[in-house]
Amino acid sequence: MPHPIVIAHRGASARRPEHTLAAYALAIEVGADFIEPDVVATRDGRLVARHENEISGTTDVADRPEFASRRAVKEIDGVTRDGWFTEDFSLAELRTLRVRERLPALRGTAYDGRYVIPTVEEVVALAASAGVGVYPETKHPSYFASIGLPLEEPLLAALEATGGLIFIQSFEAGNLRALRGRTAHPLVRLTSPSRPDDDMADIATYADAVGPHKDQVIARDEDGRLTGPTPLVEEAHAAGLLVHPWTFRPEPEFLPAGMDPAAELAAFYALGVDGVFADDPAGAVAARVLAS
Repeated sequence: MPHPIVIAHRGASARRPEHTLAAYALAIEVGADFIEPDVVATRDGRLVARHENEISGTTDVADRPEFASRRAVKEIDGVTRDGWFTEDFSLAELRTLRVRERLPALRGTAYDGRYVIPTVEEVVALAASAGVGVYPETKHPSYFASIGLPLEEPLLAALEATGGLIFIQSFEAGNLRALRGRTAHPLVRLTSPSRPDDDMADIATYADAVGPHKDQVIARDEDGRLTGPTPLVEEAHAAGLLVHPWTFRPEPEFLPAGMDPAAELAAFYALGVDGVFADDPAGAVAARVLAS
């Protein structure tokens, strides 16, 4: 496996609608080492790949009159959300929807309506057939457990279909601690500036890697330019943790001031990160070649 690894964030999501088999297939084609499905549950306990269980932003559900009555307001992890939720649909019903681009103003709508929501089993099978790794994230695992749709056991069962490399990631430490007793797959604790966890020694008691927001690795100044690195990479490595920052996106709106995507990636590769989450895995692979 090349180092650092390139993790296709929601597939090649800068080029195809996120969490579709087309996005994952393109990511594999351009050289990604891992594909990343976010995992949520359906009403009948099946796992599908969506960034959130609220799906109005990435499907045509709001335009489907037969599902108008499914619109709901829910509080999930302390946040009130209004829309349509995967747990209120059977898998068969979800498969009638068509996927849309989540960022149409930046990435266009040329591929809207072409694809369906894939199951996690389909994503795992695609990775296994191509010989790449799978890097699933459990989304809102405590919430799903609270409504009788726990994610952990069906996810572990789905992952048995691949003999490739696997990382399982979550923002919830409790979820990872529970998984630690059920699986030998490497576990990744996600952090963000709004949900930081700076105690790398504690994370190392239940996880094998940390997935920080990239601003936690190299902060930006008030003008949006990169400053010097934080101690995070050094501290994580000292605790025996791998470091996989997120998310590298190619559009100018997401880049540090004065940098193109290759320059931003080069700055992080130079710090010795062990992998990157990239919406454009082709660019991340090319930047890795230049940095080697």
